[in-house]
Amino acid sequence: MSPAAGAHVPLLPEKKHQRSKSPSVSGAVFNVSTSIIGAGIMSIPATLKVLGVIPALLLIVIIAVLADISVDFLMRFTNSGESTTYAGVMRESFGPFGSVITQLCVIITNLGCLIMYLIIIGDVCSGNQREETVHLGVLQEWFGIHWWNSREFAILFTVVVVMLPLVLFRRVESLSFSSAIAVLLALVFVGISSVMAIVSIVQGKTQTPRLVPHLDQRTTFFDLFTAVPVIVTAFTFHFNVHPIGFELAKPSDMTKAVRISLLLCAALYSTIGLFGYLLFGESIASDILVNFDRSSDSAMGSLLNDVVRLSYALHLMLVFPLLNFSLRANIDEFLFPMKPLLASDTKRFVSLTLVLLLFSYLAAIAFPNIWYLLNFLGSTTAVCLAFIFPGAIALRDVHGISTTGDRIKAMTMVILAVVSSAIAISTNVYDMFGSKS
Repeated sequence: MSPAAGAHVPLLPEKKHQRSKSPSVSGAVFNVSTSIIGAGIMSIPATLKVLGVIPALLLIVIIAVLADISVDFLMRFTNSGESTTYAGVMRESFGPFGSVITQLCVIITNLGCLIMYLIIIGDVCSGNQREETVHLGVLQEWFGIHWWNSREFAILFTVVVVMLPLVLFRRVESLSFSSAIAVLLALVFVGISSVMAIVSIVQGKTQTPRLVPHLDQRTTFFDLFTAVPVIVTAFTFHFNVHPIGFELAKPSDMTKAVRISLLLCAALYSTIGLFGYLLFGESIASDILVNFDRSSDSAMGSLLNDVVRLSYALHLMLVFPLLNFSLRANIDEFLFPMKPLLASDTKRFVSLTLVLLLFSYLAAIAFPNIWYLLNFLGSTTAVCLAFIFPGAIALRDVHGISTTGDRIKAMTMVILAVVSSAIAISTNVYDMFGSKS
């Protein structure tokens, strides 16, 4: 069976329209929302510092709307064809090359995100050292520095005890309960951060935020584009559209779930961005969790700081299996296109799962910072999956279903994505190498 048929994705039925008892829309909302809310939310407040409050919040809304349009393109062309995977839809439009490039983008994006999740979990539990500043983790603050709460051991314990049992599930619907808990933990994180910011406002401890970007000799107009990839990455969930969508009874259910999730996540991003910026001002770090390791002047303040950090670390532990699922499926389809269903081959399923966990763990130990990963993914593979590929599918229109409005939306989306990513990549490269010369 060809890769376009999507038979190697373990959670899909053998035929597109032969579905067993379908999960609820609410379960899909939790799974989609959990796929969206990942490491990107940690850097959203820093984008407000770079762009200013008004442009950043406007950009969050624009990218959420574009994400809704791109998912609509994907689902419509999927249901008009014979494919049940993202790579399969691209194969129908652009041949084998389209399928392969999509699989590679999903693999790079998801693997990068999983590594980022483990880095953040390590930061929360065991801290890190950036330049001359040492940040202690929650476990080190509570118990002192020991071998068992070192970064390497804390991440290893999390991978084996928490993540391994979850990634062994073979249906994405089985993760709906853990996804619901993950969304709740994200709400706890945002809620506590907002309350802390409001208290600081009442006490007069906050600085007036910049409503528009401030350009000077250190910050140019092109530097503003480096914030765009962060928000793009924060809204990239398209690799899980097909696994989640084809477990629902009707395509309209997935459309409804996506729109509810995008509305929820845009509200969460806007809230944490605004209140996080108000809480820490110009000292906001690229990863806001780093700001919460500061000593507080009260026991309650210290407790809230720890709850904020731990709630989001737990959230990422529960997001990990969702991204690992689509990563594993695409790697298996890429490497073993003629093999039987991955879910039916226990040896291959378990072996691939363990290899991915081991690689993610080793990479998280080797790489200390998430900002560079976010910028790279958001400027390359993530923007392709979220906007360029769906727009290209609508413009190619192999099924003859695109309207004039669809083509205008698709062309606009592709042009904006390509131009902004090119500027962001060029600016980042210049900042890394040009400023040193």
